Amino acid sequence: MKEKKRLRLKKLPKPVGIGIFYGLCLMVAVMVLMHYNPLAPDQHTENLKKFCACALLALACIIFGLYYDRMFIIPKELFQSRELIWKLAKNDFKKRYAGSYLGFLWALVQPVVTVVMYWIVFDKVFQTRSQLVASGVEVPYVLYLTAGLVPWFYFSEAITNGTSALLEYSYLVKKVVFNISILPIIKLIAATFIHVFFVVVLLVVAIFYGYYPNIYTIQIVYYSFCLFVLVLAMSYCTCAVVVFFRDLAQIINIGLQVGMWATPILWNIDMLNNPKIITLFKLNPLVYIVNGYRNAIYGDEWFFEHFYSSTYFWIFTVTLFCVGSLIFKRLKVHFADVL
Repeated sequence: MKEKKRLRLKKLPKPVGIGIFYGLCLMVAVMVLMHYNPLAPDQHTENLKKFCACALLALACIIFGLYYDRMFIIPKELFQSRELIWKLAKNDFKKRYAGSYLGFLWALVQPVVTVVMYWIVFDKVFQTRSQLVASGVEVPYVLYLTAGLVPWFYFSEAITNGTSALLEYSYLVKKVVFNISILPIIKLIAATFIHVFFVVVLLVVAIFYGYYPNIYTIQIVYYSFCLFVLVLAMSYCTCAVVVFFRDLAQIINIGLQVGMWATPILWNIDMLNNPKIITLFKLNPLVYIVNGYRNAIYGDEWFFEHFYSSTYFWIFTVTLFCVGSLIFKRLKVHFADVL
């Protein structure tokens, strides 16, 4: 049965695959151009959003058409190695905390302490809560803060571990028969175990403040999937480049420090009065995810109600995954020599 499924993946003709992708892109482009937002601040901003979306779609089509064969290799390899990926991800998670008395609990201590310290400093000392109320946020600050930090902690850990996947498993990279394209996703799945725990903590904090789970809460699964795919796309880029340019790991650490403040985690994006600056900040795909987590916990909006944000996020992520796959496959033949 498994062999039949693998054969089906191989038998998909190239013109059919490209045609399906182009058809989906055309459908999305039509939806973007026909979409009408009655709450739009001005038509110029709406036209700019539509132009950017269509430009990204066109770029994705060009890349997909030129490098179809290379880009399909990684998804096919991941699907065929799914059982091995799951086993190695569990072993990676267990190995990380082997030998310590508290085990995986150490992975939970630092983020919890970070949340508590931010809450004390910004809510109790600087009284950020009053500023959030003025900008339209009426939930307790600790809930607002936790809903933003939970996806950020996962992003930070996953991109760091995903970047170092080939370096950490260099002994597997040198094996000719081993499929090294599964290494980044192994690190991401291992990080997901901790993320699931923090989602539970987030739900407990929400219940404590009277925000009980409802139908909108299931969107956490969707936004977690968005975050996973985004980090996976980035990891294929970074893990391939860091083999040849080791300084990239330090650059990413600095970028994470800057990115935390460029993402509305400790502050509310509605505090900004300039619509153009708000649009600029929303180009950061993590803004879509962080706001999504908050809507899932205490909001009453579905993800598809944010049409432009959802469309932009997926166009950006799919394009990034295509580029990451090409970079990875291009540099793959040189990994063993460098490591």
